[in-house]
Amino acid sequence: MQQLTSLDAQFLHAESPTTTGHVGSLVLLDPATAPDGRWDLEAVRAVFEPRMHLSPPLRRRLVEVPLGLGRPYWVDDPHFDIEFHLRELALPAPGTREQLGEQVARIHARPLDRTRPLWEAYVITGLEDGKAAYYSKIHHSAIDGVSGAEILEILMDLTPEPRDVEPEEEPTAARRLPSTVELVRRGLTSAALNPVEVIRAVPRSLSYLDELPGAANFPGAGLVSGAAGLVSRALGGGQHVGHRDLHAPRTPFNGHITSHRRFAFGSVPLDDVKLVKNHFEMTVNDVVMTLTAAALRRWLLDHDALPSSPLVVAVPVSVRSGGHRDQPGNLVSVMTAELPTHLADPYERLVFMRASMQEAKRHFDAVPATLLQDLSLVIPTALSGLAARTLFRLATVPGVLFNLFVSNIPGPRQPLYIAGAKVEGIFPVSAVTDWTGGLNITLFSYEGDLDFGLVACREMVPDVWHLIGYLQDAMQELVDLAGS
Repeated sequence: MQQLTSLDAQFLHAESPTTTGHVGSLVLLDPATAPDGRWDLEAVRAVFEPRMHLSPPLRRRLVEVPLGLGRPYWVDDPHFDIEFHLRELALPAPGTREQLGEQVARIHARPLDRTRPLWEAYVITGLEDGKAAYYSKIHHSAIDGVSGAEILEILMDLTPEPRDVEPEEEPTAARRLPSTVELVRRGLTSAALNPVEVIRAVPRSLSYLDELPGAANFPGAGLVSGAAGLVSRALGGGQHVGHRDLHAPRTPFNGHITSHRRFAFGSVPLDDVKLVKNHFEMTVNDVVMTLTAAALRRWLLDHDALPSSPLVVAVPVSVRSGGHRDQPGNLVSVMTAELPTHLADPYERLVFMRASMQEAKRHFDAVPATLLQDLSLVIPTALSGLAARTLFRLATVPGVLFNLFVSNIPGPRQPLYIAGAKVEGIFPVSAVTDWTGGLNITLFSYEGDLDFGLVACREMVPDVWHLIGYLQDAMQELVDLAGS
């Protein structure tokens, strides 16, 4: 048994009729490279099933502690059935990218079954030009962006011929689920230890409370942060770097979301990104944010909704270090930056974005890497579900916490294969909430491209495919600027 961390539990408890807590990916494939020319559910299962022991989360399910006395636990599912999790479907002709995006959006909008391990995967055939796809989703309480990418890589190979994998040393025995008495005992023990964790971790982190996205919207946050900072410095803690008061304007994709989704995907050449990066002395992420600003500005102009001030973007950052590479769950933090959608000139946007990201990194580096994990300890276990759902429905507070999440996940540079089919693109499918905005932009680097996956609330951003085109147009605009 393994107990969820306090941060993992918040992803679990934030779910509601309109909000799901899972993330996923869509992999585009060329089945022509499969050794026997066949690529279907059976071929994928033959590769996947013998490797499942390499990723324990795939065979673990949740068990709740009675009366909310402790955070839930992951336990090996004694009734695990891969046929429930690995499925297949075929698109109707002509099998366009738009049809694929709509099918993925529908599946992604459905919550996962909590009585089973929290993941599903789909083998998708019938795409135009003889292509195929593999879509998978797994709950965010079990993985973060980095560990999720590592799970996906378990299925992949460096050659069309699947590699040999060492079998499981001892096949997993069918264990019974823990009894109510055992869960209550563990819950009481955990509740007794929680104050010790809070005393150890929280006082230092409370001094940075005002660095959390949207802290300015909550009365007293600055006072608590300042008081905790005084205590921390009196005890020998470091100097606070100073609060940034970012104000996110309202946009059409900020407000209460529905349960419906739209999904679109596309790529830009990594060589183009590097050309701009090197020419203007930026980072890859700076270029990504500049592209995002250009695309969102154009979309907001389409909808006569362009604010006169910059948008505020939240950027997840992995805090996995060498000693935590194999630690399950979420090891993430977040930094915020201004996005120059208010600037019409592409060069001015680029300069603004570069400076904005430098400032965001300066503040992020001064904040404890465990800030989110530490502060989530403050929420009593029995109230964590209510607290998380309340937080994720804060779209009605004065002002907006931030406008959207933009996440960049590093991936492999070499070509990969799934059951012999060549991987042509890996497109993330993330989550949207009332709190984080009705549009999420996540990208994954693979081989020679940056692969964008855009998921949105259907009622807020019905034309999400336009944004893919706008991102690609913005890339060309920056390439032309670098060559002028």
